[in-house]
Amino acid sequence: MLSAICNEVPDQPVVSPLSGAVFERRLLEKYIAENGTDPITNKELTLDQLIDLKVPAVAKPKPPSATSIPAILKALQDEWDAVMLHSFTLRQQLQTARQELSHALYQHDAATRVIARLNKEVTAAREALATLKPQAGIAPAAPAGPTIAATAEAGGAADVPSEGAGLTEEVVARLQDTATILTQERKRRGRTVPEGLTPAEQIRGFTTLASHPIRVWNVGTSQTLQLIRAHDGPVTGLSLHATGDYLLSASRDHNWAFSDIRTGRVLCKVSDTSASSPLTAAQFHPDGLILGTGTQDATIKIWDLKERSNVANFPGHSGAISSIAFSENGYYLATAAEDSTVRLWDLRKLKNFRTIQLDEGYEVMDLSFDQSGTYLAVAGTDVRVYLCKQWNDLRVFNDHTAMATGVRFGSNASYLASTSMDRTLKIYGP
Repeated sequence: MLSAICNEVPDQPVVSPLSGAVFERRLLEKYIAENGTDPITNKELTLDQLIDLKVPAVAKPKPPSATSIPAILKALQDEWDAVMLHSFTLRQQLQTARQELSHALYQHDAATRVIARLNKEVTAAREALATLKPQAGIAPAAPAGPTIAATAEAGGAADVPSEGAGLTEEVVARLQDTATILTQERKRRGRTVPEGLTPAEQIRGFTTLASHPIRVWNVGTSQTLQLIRAHDGPVTGLSLHATGDYLLSASRDHNWAFSDIRTGRVLCKVSDTSASSPLTAAQFHPDGLILGTGTQDATIKIWDLKERSNVANFPGHSGAISSIAFSENGYYLATAAEDSTVRLWDLRKLKNFRTIQLDEGYEVMDLSFDQSGTYLAVAGTDVRVYLCKQWNDLRVFNDHTAMATGVRFGSNASYLASTSMDRTLKIYGP
């Protein structure tokens, strides 16, 4: 039985009720007098709490005189006790310092890892932004493919191809000004939900408000204002630019074209020389400086409009792309294909972050985000509404008797409209 402080057999052994350790009484009393705590647990300890251990009595010699050898031994014993107390305290302090140092090193290592990860993400985001949204002032490159335009006939329709005008400085400046305005408006709106936006609970209760056959009427002079001949094959995708003056078209002739609606001229026509698959879908980004196209071989391509260059590709689908939709927030892209899936892409990280697996054999014909980017509508075998971020379906409409071909949200998602091959337009609302 050794003392926990001096590692010797104690003359007057006592036990601390807090740690259960055995100590020499005189050493423990000195330690308590200086620190007032248990040497092992560092909890508050008093002399009254000490428990004496019963050991066989040992006859002690008479007190030595100061000049005797026993007196010298007693002095050395006291010095030894003091050294042991000091050594014990140093060992405790050393152990505490080691623990604090280890904790500090772990904290430093974790902080270094976090900083490195954040730096990597910031660098990737900057590269993606620089790639997908070129800054103003980049000189427009020459058209990547042949350009054609239409000249007006006597009746006012343009149907004779001619050389395209290309993206002039005036057109580029107009596109850039529009993109700047739209970007500022989006930043001003921020990520807050617009006031008056229809809540998800109300959308769950949408019912069919009206169903009408679709009729097409001639307006004004009942004449064709412009006939844009941009493709040699069937047109598979159309998208109106935010300015309202330009049109994006995609075709099975492997080309996409950018045309001026006012004049009917094709400003540029771009052929994807890296692929041999027809284009099946096309859509402008909300800012209007980039656009997306889908191909028959299941690839989504992102293009820089001013440079007419392919800046990013999104593989992942296993069927022909049927629809593309950009969210109004500017960095989400939804795509659908004949593989019965809807994939969500983050344009900042250039990666697929969510895949919605639909029923086997489900066909998707159209996708559409609402103006706030809160909801996503899917039209095809039926009409569905998904809540973004959670990506759970809020409502499924089976009112059409044939394939739904288009779907759009009303202002603040207050209603939903869909068209179908059954020749009806249906309105859904609360």
